[in-house]
Amino acid sequence: MLSIRNNITELERLAAERDTAVDCYRDVLHNVANYAVELDDQVTSQHRRYVTAVAEGLTSTAESLREAGATLRALLRDYRAKAAEYLNNIREQLASTARALEEVMESLAQTDGDCETRMRSALGGLRELAQQPAAEPVRELLLSAANAVGNSVEEMRKQHRAHVAQFMTEIRMLHSRIGQLESAASIDSVTQLLTRGEIERHIRSLEKGNVSLLLIATSGLRLSEVRFNGDVAAELAGAFTKRLRNVLPSNTVIGRWSTEEFVAILDASAADAIKAAKAVAEQLSGTYSCLLDGKVVRPDLQVRVMVVEGAEGNPERLLARVREFMTRTLEVPA
Repeated sequence: MLSIRNNITELERLAAERDTAVDCYRDVLHNVANYAVELDDQVTSQHRRYVTAVAEGLTSTAESLREAGATLRALLRDYRAKAAEYLNNIREQLASTARALEEVMESLAQTDGDCETRMRSALGGLRELAQQPAAEPVRELLLSAANAVGNSVEEMRKQHRAHVAQFMTEIRMLHSRIGQLESAASIDSVTQLLTRGEIERHIRSLEKGNVSLLLIATSGLRLSEVRFNGDVAAELAGAFTKRLRNVLPSNTVIGRWSTEEFVAILDASAADAIKAAKAVAEQLSGTYSCLLDGKVVRPDLQVRVMVVEGAEGNPERLLARVREFMTRTLEVPA
């Protein structure tokens, strides 16, 4: 009886600790929602609503905890991508403002120089007039007026220089802020791919050497758009591209040939390219986590890779091999 009582007490203690851990996890989710960086009102409010829904739906079961973790990871990834886009828009606005301010500064500098030249010329003429014998009765008045105007011009010039210095400081601050935003917005820049035309131009510019092509055909991007929607398909393509860049060397040139076909140009021998192709096929095929209305969905993606050695073939022959592979891929039933 004592052993049973001890076991029950231990189970109660473990259950209490589990409930406390779940409550702490729920509090963390609420904090993630409440302290999200403010972006666009609609984007931020939607993110908070989705994260709060995850917190409210959390239970102490293992399945619920795993699902909450996957959903939170997807929500944070999605919010990071939107934050990068938001920062990039601000960067462009700041860059445009800086350019406009520099144009104003150039215009002010040119106008200031012209006005000062004309004003000094007029003052010189006024002082010369005051020295004429005919101006004897009003000489003192003319000289006093010329000195007053000259002093005013000098004061205006000093104020103008102060404004110019202030503007230049603001321009430097804008450029500094633009640099920071460029760095922050580069979070998602790894997903950018060359177009088909650009990758064709790269292939045509290749010289004989240690170069290989990876021809990559995926299956699942079109299906994800039909099964879910275009946003899921775009997120799936972005996740695939990020994984692809992580698997391949950093200097690899990657282009999107069509919706589900990609081409990578490796500065590598055929043997190394085959190893890379094997890694791509093994590591990039499988289930991905994407968001649909704040919930995690898991589309599948299958990847096939072919290696084409570029050392001996001329560019047009390489392009013919690429087109042949892509055409054959399109003919394969999904």
